[in-house]
Amino acid sequence: MALGKRFGRPRRVRPGTEPAAASFEPTPQPSTPQAASPPPRRGDWLRLYGWLAAILAAVLVGVWILFTAGPPTEAELREQARLTGKKKLLIGVKSDTPGIALRDETGAFSGFDIDIAYMIAGELGFRPEQVEFLSIETEDRARRQATDADGNFVTVDMVVATFSITPERRQDPSVGFSSPYLFTEQAVVTRADHPRVSSLGQLKGEKVCTLGTSTSEGSLADSGAKVTAENKISACFEGLENHLYDAVSTDAAIMAGFVARSGGKFKHHDIGLEKTEMWAVNTGTNTALRTLVELALYRSYADPQNRKWEEAYDRHIRPLLAANPGVNVAQSTQPCLKAPQVRRWPWERDLPDDGC
Repeated sequence: MALGKRFGRPRRVRPGTEPAAASFEPTPQPSTPQAASPPPRRGDWLRLYGWLAAILAAVLVGVWILFTAGPPTEAELREQARLTGKKKLLIGVKSDTPGIALRDETGAFSGFDIDIAYMIAGELGFRPEQVEFLSIETEDRARRQATDADGNFVTVDMVVATFSITPERRQDPSVGFSSPYLFTEQAVVTRADHPRVSSLGQLKGEKVCTLGTSTSEGSLADSGAKVTAENKISACFEGLENHLYDAVSTDAAIMAGFVARSGGKFKHHDIGLEKTEMWAVNTGTNTALRTLVELALYRSYADPQNRKWEEAYDRHIRPLLAANPGVNVAQSTQPCLKAPQVRRWPWERDLPDDGC
């Protein structure tokens, strides 16, 4: 096939009729909005719900473990201790020991032990007017048997009465000691004209009075002294003043008030014993109450804003020191104790877990 026939002849264009030159500017296109993100699919929502459910379940399991395992809460301990709804808290205390626990003519009690008892009672939820103090003698402290105004024996909730911790007392099933709340030591008091006493051995053959069933009785007997045990320490000091006894021996903190009140008639002697007398609260077999007492003492020790123990010492014991020179009447700081096993929310843990 001839080329001219295939493609045809080129078209002739008359002058002045040429087509306009093609423009190279792009033809504007209508603007289109940006494509929106596709909506979340159902599977995405399901995965989100699954994660939230897993987190919630983990939190619930953690709370369940926290409150079904481990130690009880403070509220649970109050229930176990039978304090809920209780109108009166009965506390056995000494009644004849100036500076520690003394009952005046009106029947009101005052002293270091009394302030400590009020401090504990307040932590247990009892107002001062809800606390009833009953006089208790030394031999009845383990059994928590105090006497009321009519002389009847009453079982008290706790005993705060110069009760020292000993291994033998710990073995008594009727005794439930808290941690110590005061450190003191055994000492000797004589009349002012008695020669200086620096050891119990110097009392050999002398008539010495102490409290029955006290921690001092055994060591005095071992020294060769002629020991008389009285039910009340005030009876010992009456006998000392009336020359029935040559000396009195028991805890220094118990005797310091009598020396201070004697107007120079009595002299206090440090006998150099290493043994520390550690006073504690006895709650008997009520273990829940004992833990709550521990918690009260721990808050007093660990909280720098809580000055109740220090105020009790400054009010009742520190004024006795001047009249008892050379004798370590009582340690001027509260004994260290560890935090008791009580469950607390994280926001309640404002005190350290280990106080010592």
